[in-house]
Amino acid sequence: MQASRKSTPTADHCGTIFVAIELSQKTWLITVHSPDRDQFSRHRLEGGDHAGLLALIEKVRARATQQLGSTPRVVSCYEAGYDGFWLHRLLEAAGISSLVFDAASIAVEQRSRRAKTDRIDGELLLRTLMAHLRGEPRVVRIVRVPSVEEEDARRASRERDRLITEQTAHTNRIKSLLRLLGMAVGNPRRRDWLAWLKRQRDWQGRPLPPHLLAEAQREHARLMPAFSATLVNELFYKDFRNRREVASYCGLAPSPWQSGGIDREQGISKAGNRRARHKAIELAWLWLRHQPNSALSHWFRTRTANAGRRAKRIAIVALARKLIVALWRYLTAGLVPEGATMKA
Repeated sequence: MQASRKSTPTADHCGTIFVAIELSQKTWLITVHSPDRDQFSRHRLEGGDHAGLLALIEKVRARATQQLGSTPRVVSCYEAGYDGFWLHRLLEAAGISSLVFDAASIAVEQRSRRAKTDRIDGELLLRTLMAHLRGEPRVVRIVRVPSVEEEDARRASRERDRLITEQTAHTNRIKSLLRLLGMAVGNPRRRDWLAWLKRQRDWQGRPLPPHLLAEAQREHARLMPAFSATLVNELFYKDFRNRREVASYCGLAPSPWQSGGIDREQGISKAGNRRARHKAIELAWLWLRHQPNSALSHWFRTRTANAGRRAKRIAIVALARKLIVALWRYLTAGLVPEGATMKA
């Protein structure tokens, strides 16, 4: 869908200024449609120049107010990405309505060599914003912006993802620290390893020096994150209307391919939050181990009886989807998963 130079706003948009912000580290391209002009206008700002952005919007609003005799509202949009949500909060604090778009949900040309420039992307963003405000269904997906506290709470789980890829390096670091004193290493992945470490003595019968012990404790703490924080901060802080939205956000929803006589499944979409998806699948394996008498565990064992490894890997994804939905129902409606054993 090639964006043309002129727009055709509806009557409902005659009192609205539309602003699309194409973000990059070096420059910002601001595409504006004002009700006092027929064409789009474009303005380049230095990357991160939020003061210049607010001054530009105020200048356009003042000009439109003079021409129309009334103050138009301002609605802005940009794609979720590198800059996060600070710009959304800045615009909202300035009295400007702001929408954050899911970039993957914006329709683009399907040609293998489609033209792509900041100018074209800015116009496409602006037209998508106008279509969304006209009420066109499913024209774009709007990102739910978390609060500052919710976003900050994610840092632990985001750090955990990096830690998983670094866990070998941390384990080796712990081992090297202890080998400096010629001490046994044990298994740093055990939760009781710190208590075991404090009982160890070097060749002279002395415990670990305090600074070396503190460093080993910090390294061990980075190796021992928890599931619950990741699922809460990445998934369950959102408000879902139904179980399909829960599965879709985790990327665990099916992706059918149906056209004419073709009808097949392509597997899960993997289009949602990958961190929540990874934890859901990992949690499904732990659920089988620690909740063997639950209905979900019985379903998995019945489904995979006499099945091979590949069938079990496919079935565990289905179990993860069922489990995440069951946990969502438990948190929202208090429905305990059938057959699950709860702590006192």
